[in-house]
Amino acid sequence: MYTNHTDTIELVEVGARDGLQNEPETVLTEVKLGLIERMIGYGARRLEVASFVHPRRVPQMADAEAVIAALPDRDDVTYIGLTLNKRGVMRALATREGGMRGIDQVGYVLVASDTFGQKNQGQTIEQGIAENRDMIRFAKAEGLRAQVTISAAFGCPFEGEVKPETVLAIAGEMAAEAPDEIALADTIGVGTPAQVSDLFGRLGELLGDTIPMRCHFHNTRGTGIANAWAAYQSGVRVFDASLGGLGGCPFAPKATGNIATEDLIYLMERSGIDSGVDLEAAIATNHWFAEKLGRELPSLVARAA
Repeated sequence: MYTNHTDTIELVEVGARDGLQNEPETVLTEVKLGLIERMIGYGARRLEVASFVHPRRVPQMADAEAVIAALPDRDDVTYIGLTLNKRGVMRALATREGGMRGIDQVGYVLVASDTFGQKNQGQTIEQGIAENRDMIRFAKAEGLRAQVTISAAFGCPFEGEVKPETVLAIAGEMAAEAPDEIALADTIGVGTPAQVSDLFGRLGELLGDTIPMRCHFHNTRGTGIANAWAAYQSGVRVFDASLGGLGGCPFAPKATGNIATEDLIYLMERSGIDSGVDLEAAIATNHWFAEKLGRELPSLVARAA
């Protein structure tokens, strides 16, 4: 194993939100908290812990406030909550009332296709741009940090191909609001390394040194980890990943899980790139959570140990 790290990446552990939102059986609040504590234990310092959506649409997130109220109060950890509208931002702000720690950063999603956007959030691209612009301004005014993810950036489950120019136009609109980050998400796992290199290369030129890029890959067609490496080579240094490779979108037919935290860390560690994550501890957490779910998790590295 390489030990002379010449570069670093930042992991955004999304397993407690994106990883769980598509699970058919309810994961108990105390199990979610045990999972988050173990994620912090293996080195995750930015964690997506909940989404503020109506429980009828995503039942797994019905206990968002209960989870957030019981999170470990650590100065070295950032907790992220996903919000899809202003009401969600207000719920995020409410977690900080009464001296509570609450959410540190809100994440917004803007879908790069009209059809998927309407099914996912009830918005066209144009409406999503306006809504996200307002939400970023509102969050900042209230002292909340905000970041944006452009979803379905490499393809839509309903419209098919998504043009890079569409994604870059959305990114330009959002960059004007100066979010903490702009992420591109391959929500249905159709992207290839060549596409990733091209799109993130162009996004990097658009953003320059003003706004960091982040990537979010799903492994539906087995290209997720290769895409992560292509993103790294294109200048991305912030990576979403989910423990065990869990995940999926309730509104994207046949979309499977995120790239696995263990697989990403193995790739980077063996390539001399530090993530601050203890791989063995992550694998142990994988095995612990697999027992809770009653099945083996998709991560290949955890299976191979």
